[in-house]
Amino acid sequence: MTADRPIRVLHVGKFYPPVPGGMERILQLLCENERPGVDSRVLVANLERTTVREDLAGVPVTRLASLGRIGSVGICPTLPFWLRRLGGDLVVVHEPNPVALVSVVLARPRGRVLVWFHSEVVRPRWRYRLLYRPFLRAVLRRASRIIVSSPELARHAVELQDFRDKCVVVPFGVDAERLAATAEVRARVDALRTRHQTPILLFVGRLVPYKGVDVLLRALHGIEATTLLVGDGPLRTMLETQARELGLSRVRFLGEVSDTGLTALYHAADLLVLPSVTRAEAFGVVQLEAMACGVPVVSTNLPSGVPWVNQHDKTGLVVPPGDAAGLRQALHALLTDRPRREALGRYARERVGREFTLTRMVHLTSELYREVLGDAPYAGSVGA
Repeated sequence: MTADRPIRVLHVGKFYPPVPGGMERILQLLCENERPGVDSRVLVANLERTTVREDLAGVPVTRLASLGRIGSVGICPTLPFWLRRLGGDLVVVHEPNPVALVSVVLARPRGRVLVWFHSEVVRPRWRYRLLYRPFLRAVLRRASRIIVSSPELARHAVELQDFRDKCVVVPFGVDAERLAATAEVRARVDALRTRHQTPILLFVGRLVPYKGVDVLLRALHGIEATTLLVGDGPLRTMLETQARELGLSRVRFLGEVSDTGLTALYHAADLLVLPSVTRAEAFGVVQLEAMACGVPVVSTNLPSGVPWVNQHDKTGLVVPPGDAAGLRQALHALLTDRPRREALGRYARERVGREFTLTRMVHLTSELYREVLGDAPYAGSVGA
């Protein structure tokens, strides 16, 4: 590398905002804040059958024509061509993303490859071993470094055990400015609290099986709170039916909301609940966002970074996954004990300010780029 130009990085993701999602939000934060030392570009799937190239907040984004979706992944036949065409000093593959893995193997793009390993893939064993695992391992072998958001993910993810010496921990960070309690946010908070009166229990995430919203609904019997569920997904109709059958009159399915609306919900909430039931929930960025707003979290004890982020009895409570009775007990304990809730919320905000800032995430990532390209030793930890 030369000092007179920035490092050229091509990020290959699934989608890019305004498409919602934790991976998508982290990708956006990185690309918008890595500049000027890093020239970040993005290659993702479009939701339509057309290829669109645009500039978003100074970030060149190429959304490739998609023939449809399998699960949460867009099927883009031209991805290998674009991957080869755009290239870069570094290609960062945001995984899980099977189409990107196949494309890297086929295109053999120029530049060093990094894998940002966001979470494990939880799929039927035969299908995973036949169709996914060979490409994942091929790309992990080629990768110069594998980025994980927590040491727990490196420790528990099965496919990383042969590559632990390549793993680097870069904790996710949140944009404190976006989560600030502006005048508009405060006005919305007042309106929310006036409307609902009772304590507010908040869930934020896609309505998919691993999120455990069905467990949450079973846990709400006897809980004196209004539960607001932000997000959409294939299980929404089923979950709405379950809520009606359980007689949960104070459950509201809000669908997708704006950034300002979500920030107001965080500040209005008394608790955030993340009831995920599998290790597909590798971190839970929504935990950080709530904690940054001083909101304690009730989450589950998964073999992933989730309980590493939300520390039991420090920033919230951690319960066994799939345990509706245990979840109910934890929710009741905090909703009926305001001083304890406020103490946990204060520590949660402090923890985010120390460990999970956007500045720290971008700094560690940029230093890693330089280390991989041979410009400087890495300041973080390798071999998680």
